[in-house]
Amino acid sequence: MPEKVFVSGCFDMLHSGHVAFFEEAAQYGDLYVAIGSDRNVFALKNRPTINTQDERLYMIQSLACVKQVFVARGSDILDFVEELKEIKPDIFVVNEDGSTPEKQKLCEELGIRYLVLKRQPHSGLTVRSTTALRSSSLIPDGIKLAGGQLDQPSASQIVPGPVLSISIHPTLEWTTPTRAAAVELWGARLPADRPEKLAKILFGYSNLPGTREICGAQAALGITFSGLTRADYAGEYWPEHITNIRDERVLKFIEDTLYLLPLPPAGPPQPENSQIYADSLGLLATASEACWQALLNTNLNAFGQGLRQSFEAQLAISPRLLTRERLRIVEAFREQALGWQVSGGHLLLVSAQPVKNALRLSIRRESD
Repeated sequence: MPEKVFVSGCFDMLHSGHVAFFEEAAQYGDLYVAIGSDRNVFALKNRPTINTQDERLYMIQSLACVKQVFVARGSDILDFVEELKEIKPDIFVVNEDGSTPEKQKLCEELGIRYLVLKRQPHSGLTVRSTTALRSSSLIPDGIKLAGGQLDQPSASQIVPGPVLSISIHPTLEWTTPTRAAAVELWGARLPADRPEKLAKILFGYSNLPGTREICGAQAALGITFSGLTRADYAGEYWPEHITNIRDERVLKFIEDTLYLLPLPPAGPPQPENSQIYADSLGLLATASEACWQALLNTNLNAFGQGLRQSFEAQLAISPRLLTRERLRIVEAFREQALGWQVSGGHLLLVSAQPVKNALRLSIRRESD
């Protein structure tokens, strides 16, 4: 009779590293796999699984090297104790980063051999881990097009107005703090739920009690809503009204005319002149509205003009937004671009012609 081999774990986002581990463990005998329940994984990691326990059961049971797989009935880190005592395995197998004193002590008490395997990928394959896969999340990012600081109550209490953003696939080599919070909160992809509900959850998670500088809600809305989003602010952190555009004509227009260039850091903030601030906020709101109308009408010249006006209003509010290094980059494209804007450490350029060495973006559609 072959020996019984027991392994346990979450095994979410099943990858080649998991399969290699199962295959090596199965070399010692019949392999029994205990997976953590959705409930217990959430309790341990404070996040839902990417694949439900039923999906994980199905995938692991499909592997030829696995004799039996089941959901552990217990809780906490040793959720598999009942199954371990029922199966009475000869060997309990863990990999290097899955070994704990608690597991080793339990095996000693039950007279089970405790075997620690090195994490080795299958021959010719890249080393994989769930942590690494989660860091390469498919969660989108948001780019603010126009409206600047109007998503802050300190601004919209003076001048109400709209803020425009687009949701993009994470194909560019940067991520915003709000997207980083979304990855930490949800992992590989957004949950299937109402975008506004998800945005409120993300906004709260990004601004936990004690946060000194509250991140505007538009950052969360730009991630959870697909396409183009307009949020109208009137003195509160949350907008009074949200309008979401998923018209393919509009989205393709933005993709075809908008280019991005990385920028060096901005200068430190400086005290604001209250009168200049109020006047500039009015210009900012007007420019954002002009951008909105230009996008709905797919009017290239008006889009460029509105974006440039939004930039000039922001520059009046924060003169150190444009350092000497940043100014040189703007000047290099002044003749070609119809408009420009600074957003998230990047220069947005509106152009009828391709911009050399610029980044292109891919807007997330509703079905993505």
